[in-house]
Amino acid sequence: MNAPIDPRAAAAAQADCSRVPYSRYTDPALYARELERIFHGPHWSYVALEAEIPEPGDFKTTWVGERSVIVVRDRDGSVNVVENHCAHRGVRFVQQPFGRLKDFVCPYHQWNYDLKGDLVGLPFLRGVRRVEDGRTRIDGGMPADFRKEDHGLTKLAVARRNGLVFACFDHGVEPLEDYLGPEVLPWVDRVFDGRALTLLGYSRQRIPGNWKLMQENIKDPYHPGLLHTWFVTFGLWRADNRSELRMD
Repeated sequence: MNAPIDPRAAAAAQADCSRVPYSRYTDPALYARELERIFHGPHWSYVALEAEIPEPGDFKTTWVGERSVIVVRDRDGSVNVVENHCAHRGVRFVQQPFGRLKDFVCPYHQWNYDLKGDLVGLPFLRGVRRVEDGRTRIDGGMPADFRKEDHGLTKLAVARRNGLVFACFDHGVEPLEDYLGPEVLPWVDRVFDGRALTLLGYSRQRIPGNWKLMQENIKDPYHPGLLHTWFVTFGLWRADNRSELRMD
């Protein structure tokens, strides 16, 4: 990200291109690459406001790409983000959008994780003791070299700034401030300047379409006064307004 791309330079580099192919919004293979390279790659995704999880154990579930994640306030006040899938069989174990928990317990096999996503316990770790014909034996259990440290939840890198929480699957991602860059960071700090926020509620929209459509619609200056007539009615938009569409 870092700095906007001059669309004129991009157009000059591809002089034979004038329209975006429809396949860019419908091709499953392209969408899979977008998920891997953007949402699941070295890019920061906004996941929460700290005001949503004010107390230790408070959590919310959300999505990074198509992977469900849990944003949780730890006992020391830090914020952790872990994937909402048990490390054992992949069960999505938190179903509620919000709540408060002391720890995470998978309902399938009762694997237990702390708020950092570390595995702290599981049933029958050392097997089941059985006595037959006066002899004792151990059935089942995990291998002798099983280490709980190796079987925690998938943890995401976390960045916090002025009450905003961002997460990334790639722990090698650049710092959030460098990622946003000097073009974007001042605007983030202008809106979110560190003042305490009060959560009033939520307004959600479900868009049955490609994720890029909503982003492009927000940046489209052609339609507001035509589709959203109240923009004109209340003097919020005029056709002769100076505006600019900048690609980033």
